Amino acid sequence: MTTETAPDRTVETGAALPGRSGTTPVLDIVIPVYNEAHTIAHCVETLREYLDAELDIPARITIADNASTDDTLRVAHSLAAAIDGVRVVHLDAKGRGRALRRVWADSDARVLVYMDVDLSTDLRALHPLVAPLLSGHSDLAIGTRLGRGANVVRGPKRELISRGYNLLLHTTLRVRFSDAQCGFKAIRTDVAGALLPLVEDGEWFFDTELLVLAERAGLRIHEVPVDWTDDPDSRVDIVDTVKKDLKGVIRVGRALGRGALPLDDVRRALGREEPQLAGVPRNMVGQLARFAAVGVASTVAYAILYLMLHPLIGAQGANFAALLITAVGNIAANRSFTFGVRGREGAARHHLQGLAVFLLTWALTSGSLTVLARVAPDAGRGVQLAVLVVANLVATVTRFLGLRLIFRSATSAKAGLQ
Repeated sequence: MTTETAPDRTVETGAALPGRSGTTPVLDIVIPVYNEAHTIAHCVETLREYLDAELDIPARITIADNASTDDTLRVAHSLAAAIDGVRVVHLDAKGRGRALRRVWADSDARVLVYMDVDLSTDLRALHPLVAPLLSGHSDLAIGTRLGRGANVVRGPKRELISRGYNLLLHTTLRVRFSDAQCGFKAIRTDVAGALLPLVEDGEWFFDTELLVLAERAGLRIHEVPVDWTDDPDSRVDIVDTVKKDLKGVIRVGRALGRGALPLDDVRRALGREEPQLAGVPRNMVGQLARFAAVGVASTVAYAILYLMLHPLIGAQGANFAALLITAVGNIAANRSFTFGVRGREGAARHHLQGLAVFLLTWALTSGSLTVLARVAPDAGRGVQLAVLVVANLVATVTRFLGLRLIFRSATSAKAGLQ
């Protein structure tokens, strides 16, 4: 068959699955290539042989040619003509991410797989990679060279770069997955359909961006430790790739910080909204858990500040100052983390309203100190602190309800979760 689409012209040729003419594949294994005429035949023949012998799942191999200038496209067409279950998609523009986006967006398979042409990853990891996606347990799956149980053979330079890049992702974007760059990944087709419109990169940062957005949307990422052997013939321009990856990290970080990505739409589209309990307002369970985490941190900070300031400005002054300082951080944390309201829009108003809630909290705690002074005028700092902590816990319910009311309209307009 032959199809053409614009603006990136795509030419596709292919054959039916072996012994299953007309059968829709369950897996679509995409191999992006650029000037790989000398290796592509070995890759495709080895993979097809493994699929037929070891994997009892209808699988198609898609060779995605990224504007190769050597004989890659000719060899690819020859393979597609000679081997059932192999097709070729040709793009006029380079870019691994561009190729994956094109093939994944048009695929009729249930699960989409990406694999490097050098077959650095042992193929025995393929079934563990796709099994949780086929069962519906997970949304994406990645091979990891950095997880426990992985067996990796590569030079110190590549090892250092890989670990450094993943450390950067952990510290800047706060990701939890262990290996963003391993060329061995899979995604359910419905998940790809929800995420691909949000991914901007068309080159090497593509799959990192996809994983970051998936994780921020609350999707489940399954990791498979792999046996991996470095390809000494790799022609990746490391310096250029690092520069583009850093730009990608900055761009995605800014977008997440501004709340510019409609990740709540992804959650709703894939049914990942938080579970509800009978009689409990929507989303409150998760909000309470996050509010409690912020509250614990705020209470610890409050106690430390109170004890530091008490000798300088007395009980009432220390209480007010400690509450005010922690309230500013508490409001910002709850706005973003607890209630999911991000970006600058309405931030000043939200902080002013939050400070009004702070004043109410301060009145409650200040009142408790006044009562303590009348009942036990000789009470020491320890007793005062204990009373204030109890008063803070009582005031927490008021603070939660007040902040929930403040952020209700913003959260409803943005995510439709209230």
